[in-house]
Amino acid sequence: MNKVCAIPEKELSLLTDIISDPNRLLVGESIPEDYLSDEYVKETGKVYAVALPLTKEEIIQLVKFAQSVELPIIVRGAGTGLSGATAPMKGELVIDVHLMNHIIGLDEETLTLTVEPGVLLGEIQEFIEKKGYFYPPDPGSKHSSIGGNVATNAGGMRAVKYGVTRDYVREMDVVLANGEEMTLGSLNIKSSSGYDLKDLFIGSEGTLGITTLIKLKVIPIPKASLSAIVAFSNLQDATNAVLDILKHGVDPTALEFFEKEGIAISERENNMLFPVQNGQAFLLMTLDGDSSESIARRMTLLEETVKQHNLVELLPLTDPADEKTAWFLRDTLLTAVVNYTEQVTMDEVVPINQLAALYQYTKELEAESGLSMISFGHAGDGNLHTCVARGKVTDQTEWETKRDDVLHKLYAKINELGGLPSAEHGIGVIKKPYFKEMTADINIEMMRKIKSVFDPENRLNPTKLF
Repeated sequence: MNKVCAIPEKELSLLTDIISDPNRLLVGESIPEDYLSDEYVKETGKVYAVALPLTKEEIIQLVKFAQSVELPIIVRGAGTGLSGATAPMKGELVIDVHLMNHIIGLDEETLTLTVEPGVLLGEIQEFIEKKGYFYPPDPGSKHSSIGGNVATNAGGMRAVKYGVTRDYVREMDVVLANGEEMTLGSLNIKSSSGYDLKDLFIGSEGTLGITTLIKLKVIPIPKASLSAIVAFSNLQDATNAVLDILKHGVDPTALEFFEKEGIAISERENNMLFPVQNGQAFLLMTLDGDSSESIARRMTLLEETVKQHNLVELLPLTDPADEKTAWFLRDTLLTAVVNYTEQVTMDEVVPINQLAALYQYTKELEAESGLSMISFGHAGDGNLHTCVARGKVTDQTEWETKRDDVLHKLYAKINELGGLPSAEHGIGVIKKPYFKEMTADINIEMMRKIKSVFDPENRLNPTKLF
């Protein structure tokens, strides 16, 4: 592998003093190719070495080592990112925290769960639900690490009702670029005591510090829930219905939308059938609450609301097998599209009242360019995942030219509609050009100044975000 750095003998000796286990210190040809990329970015620069610490103390020593030899650092968890935020670009020391994967414990008196950054989201959800509690943030990948969720302020399908990762981090311990430790936040429910440094670090994509411990807020698990599929003749009707659903008190826990074209790709990939075959566009939602009676009332309200938008079919998913199939096909939709065709996945977000306008514009671009625009996402919070796909374009140069033109036009439209380039995946390297175009110069300047306070040598993830 030609994308690894030759390490001077003295530096290697210093590294092995910190981590002597060769299975936890990877150099040269022993570095797996997976470390050269994330789930999305495949072409990167070089890796200096990969260290897999077990403790905060090892992280501190690694950071101080990197400072002493002027090395940039990337922190990595499960590697499921979709923006290139953990992809090496300039010979970084990669600190992989996936072995720091312990659930420390649940404190039922403060309703918090203490975890290390390498714990996977699915493990947290499984652990806490067995105790009768609920951790609401629900990004698509249950194999993502909680540290990565914090780094990108991950959202997911339940954000429409319960919010995003930021809303569930009570307290976190971090190591700064010079090896100093900080505790951010507290177990207090409210605070009007100075700047909120915790919220500053959440979503910073590893550019301000390295998270070593997280205390998460948990809530009692809802007593009842029911999912439903709503089918429409087109996605325009579906997106138009979303705002009415939110306005009329249906109060969905999750509110997803996708086209027939997209779910058909997921059906083929998984060899399953979606429970509803009528219609060309769908809303998939869950309602939860304290009783089945309250859900039944809201389901009636849902039916009354969607009938005003050319409803094709409404199917409450009372059969657990149907419910499992429907959500599995939605969960794996992006993976299916990625496997189906060459494409670029977006993570745009617009105000709820602009969702229909954005979708309509994607269809105009599809007709104009000849590319395929596969749309799905979190309808309840305005977060659309548009896949700009190659479709039937066979010439490579034509595909690349049209792709770049469509992306430029789409991000310009998102900006015009008051939206943002990323809702939950982060900026990383993929969206840097669009982030700069869509963000005022003064805002970028202030972000750079904030980073320089915490990381004056620009050591942590230096090529990402801005």
